Parts: sequence; structure tokens; C-alpha cells
Amino acid sequence: MELLCSTRSCIKFLQYVQPGMLTPGVQSLVQSQQVRHRQTKHWNPKFKKLRKMKFVKMDLPDFQEKANELPQEELKKRMKERGFLPPRPWLERPFHISCTGGIFEAYVPPEGDGKKSFISTAGAKQKFEFLEKKSKSMLAVRKIRTYEEDFDTDNFPTIAQDIYIAAHKYMADKDKHQLREFVTERCYPEMMHNVKDKTIRWTFLKSLEPPRMVHARVTDVISKENLFAQVTVRFHTQQMLAIYDRFGRLMHGSEILTKDVLEYVVFEKHISNEYGRWRLHDKIIPDWLPPKQPAPITYQLIEDAVEEVAAETKQLEEGQKKQESGDAEKDKEVQVATTAASTESTTKPNVTAI
Repeated sequence: MELLCSTRSCIKFLQYVQPGMLTPGVQSLVQSQQVRHRQTKHWNPKFKKLRKMKFVKMDLPDFQEKANELPQEELKKRMKERGFLPPRPWLERPFHISCTGGIFEAYVPPEGDGKKSFISTAGAKQKFEFLEKKSKSMLAVRKIRTYEEDFDTDNFPTIAQDIYIAAHKYMADKDKHQLREFVTERCYPEMMHNVKDKTIRWTFLKSLEPPRMVHARVTDVISKENLFAQVTVRFHTQQMLAIYDRFGRLMHGSEILTKDVLEYVVFEKHISNEYGRWRLHDKIIPDWLPPKQPAPITYQLIEDAVEEVAAETKQLEEGQKKQESGDAEKDKEVQVATTAASTESTTKPNVTAI
């Protein structure tokens, strides 16, 4: 064994000797000898020491210990070591306020608007009250112009009318995706309420009076920088509306008759948002407006069913008459019996008196 090891070392030594110094026999012996190397050994031993130092010592956690049994200070210490944030006692969820929940400082329409002319006393009084309320609206318009430089009180009513027509058109077509572009999140469920299984025919014919802005307000929500603007526009238009139920029966309105409509529509915009846009928000319904009449509900008239009901009512009436006649006869018999008994008692002599 020692001889074998010595021969191997000699052959290994001869491999590093220059080829010219060896005899041809020894050289052939060295070339025929196979030299094996370790596969796990790096081919370049230059950075052997650095590779040896390249490892990370890890403290393995104790999986047997229970976190509930550890004290609070120990838990905080371990969480700091591992870079964990302490748990929060509440849950916070981000939310986005894209519109307000109603109308702030709603405009109060004057009673009899659209019927009284400016020449009359009542019309002149309405005009004077409108001028008194105009100061706050002008301040609100000035605030809107700080965020929207192109805002103009003369041109805005025409833009609002286009929004109004588009919103009602998409509502009649039941186009939910396009409708969201023209109405706020508060107005959307109110417009789409009870629209399912109904056919709506709505047409905007013309404006009886040019639309005009009557009210403007600006308010902040949560923070002073988060501002919302609301503008009330008066529309006096001529429209046509017809609503059919799922069976094709007319529930409201008519496709032939046109009606004059006076409305006060509120438009809202998130002016703090760079990408905000004017959308339909709500409609003002004054207190002095008479209540709406309910939609007439129609039923299908079946002749057989009507005849059956008529026959049943006739039978009931006859039975009631017979019962009444029978009760009258019984009352007569009772009266006759009582009178006969009274006469017998008067004619019979008194035995005790004799």
C-alpha cells in the first residue's frame, strides 16, 4: 500500500516536470497515466478563503414555544429584531368621495314660477328676491373660477342642458355605463330606480325659455382643500314622455301629447380634482308643488270571469233576501204566541180569590 502511494506521488511529481528533462519511456508513462480531479472543487482556487467566509448564520425559531405565553415586552423585542410593525387595533380602508350626499343650501323656487310675468307685482317681487340672493352665488362663482378658469355663467347653462339631455337619453336606453359619465353616484340609483322591465320613450322637443343659472354654492368636505361646487340651472322646456310596463300597457304619459316642464336641476363638480367634470346631481322639488298622481294600473277584462262574479253576487243577494223574509216570519209567529198567552192569563179565574 505504501509502495502504491509512493508511485502515485512520483507520477504526480513528474507531471509538473518539464517534458525535455524526461526520457522518452518515462514521458510515455506519464502521458498514459490518468489524472482525476474533484468535481466539487472550484476550478479557480484564488478566492477559496473568501468563499469559505461567505455564509450567513441564522437563528432558527423555536417552533414549540407559544406566542400567547410570552410577555408583551419580549414580543415587542422580537418584532423589532425581525422588522415587523406592531398590529393595529383598528382597520382602515381607503375610500374616495367623488360626490356629496345631497344639496347644500338648496335653492327655493318662488311659488308660481313660470306662470307669473315680470310685469305683474308678484313677478317683480320674485325678481327682487332673486337679486338679493345673487351675492352669495357670485362669491361661489368667483371660487369656482380659481379652479376652472374657463367657467362662464352665460355659457354654462347650454353645457348643462347638453348634460341633462344626454343623461335622460341614456336612462331611457338603459345604458348604465354611459349614464355614469353624466350623473353622480348619488343620482344614479334614483334615476335607475324602478326602470327594470319598463319601456321608456322620452323626447326633448325644445326650450320655451333659454336655460339660466339661478344658484351657485361651494363647500368643503372633510378638509378645506377638498371642494365641491354645485350650480342650479332653471329649465323651462317642452318634452314628451311615455312609460310602458313589461306587457306593453301604458302606465304614464303619452307619445302624442307634449307637456311644458319647469325644472330646477342641480349640477355638481369636484373642483379640487383636476379631472373632475360637471354631472347631474339632483332635482329640486318645491314644497308648494302638488303631489304627483299615481300611475293608472290596467287589468285584462275576461268576460267569463265577469259572468261568474255576477252570478255569484246574484246568488248571494237572493240568499240574503230569503234569510230576511224567514226572519220576518219567525218574528210574526213569536208575536202571535205571546199575544195568545196574555189573553189566556186574563180570562182564567183566580183560584185563590174564590
